[in-house]
Amino acid sequence: MARLATFPGYAEFPLGLARRVVGAVRPVLRVAGVLALAACSSNLLSGERPAQAPPPPRAVEAAPLPVPEPPPAAQDRVKVALLLPLTGPNAAIGQAMLNAAQLAVFDLADDRFVLLPKDTQGNPQGAANAARLAIAEGVQLVLGPLLSAEVAAAKFDVATSGLSMLAFTNDLGQAGGGAYVMGFVPQDQVMRVMGYTRSQGAAQVAALAPKSAYGDAVVDAFYRAAQQFGATVAWVERYDPQSPDLVPPVRSLASHQGFQALLLAEAGERAKAIATLLPANGVDTKSVRLMGTGLLDDATTSRDPALAGALYAAPAPEQRADFEARFEALYGRRPPRLATIAYDATALAAVLGRSTAPKPFDSFNLTNPSGFAGLDGVFRLRGNGQVERGLAVLQATADGPRVVDPAPTSFVALTQ
Repeated sequence: MARLATFPGYAEFPLGLARRVVGAVRPVLRVAGVLALAACSSNLLSGERPAQAPPPPRAVEAAPLPVPEPPPAAQDRVKVALLLPLTGPNAAIGQAMLNAAQLAVFDLADDRFVLLPKDTQGNPQGAANAARLAIAEGVQLVLGPLLSAEVAAAKFDVATSGLSMLAFTNDLGQAGGGAYVMGFVPQDQVMRVMGYTRSQGAAQVAALAPKSAYGDAVVDAFYRAAQQFGATVAWVERYDPQSPDLVPPVRSLASHQGFQALLLAEAGERAKAIATLLPANGVDTKSVRLMGTGLLDDATTSRDPALAGALYAAPAPEQRADFEARFEALYGRRPPRLATIAYDATALAAVLGRSTAPKPFDSFNLTNPSGFAGLDGVFRLRGNGQVERGLAVLQATADGPRVVDPAPTSFVALTQ
């Protein structure tokens, strides 16, 4: 049966899933034989809905205790490390991502699969220590860590050990050298929403972005998308991300009229504030189409009246709806947006780990051009360590996001 190694403070899998103790005090998850993401002949993983966890068996009076099954031979085990901030300021996100990974283990892993969670403590030194500990325990693949600085600190030891890392950061600067960036990167999102908006007739475009690493990535993708889709860049306005006063950059932008679509690179309250300031400072948002990045993929933000009609690219929400409902039923809270990344990465490891090949996680298997289909839609890993995702285009409305252009179901549609 698949094993989930533990750490101090580990919260056991809920709802009475079968568990036995092996050796000392190691809880073990019994993995269902239902395949939620099944490999087909092209190694494309399907998005079939996983079965729910079976209820625990009823207690029977005087029933003999079951004889524990012997563990698989150590050399037959497939060990995968999961590096997450399980203590420190990001512990809540780390725990939720661990819970999501547990679901993937339950749904997909076979009897040989062993998931080894390691606490990065949310800092670079902790991530490096966690990686070294996992390598010493003989892991064959590393999932995580979460933050860019953690990835930078851990990936050298991972790479020099001949292993690959599926990192959860969205910093493409960490891609390569054996590290694959699994986070939601703004480049794919900008290209997708810009392509759709241009197809709807917007030929003159502008952008409003902070002077930050994220803003730089968005603006770079903005220029490349404009060139690729034949749009004219009317203006790009940058501003101090720490400044509480957004009126000056909005006024400066408004002085350069003529654009038909405007890309915002903000989230939450600042995105709402900018959207409110635009019409108040001369930008006609009835004729100018607002665009955003995946930062708008938030239930509260996308329902704000000021952002009504804004377009953004993100995974189709219905593909993760079942997971979110299941997660909430099991753990009593809604999962954070990043939880699906942990699920998909663990699912990919579990499915590839079914292989009897000596190196199931080599670059040939990880970069299969057909890609994989997870909770966040189809994705594939490139040789340069970057992820390519098939995204939907959504429109913000008061009732929640509305899909205006569906996500592709394969990479054939993306490369035609």
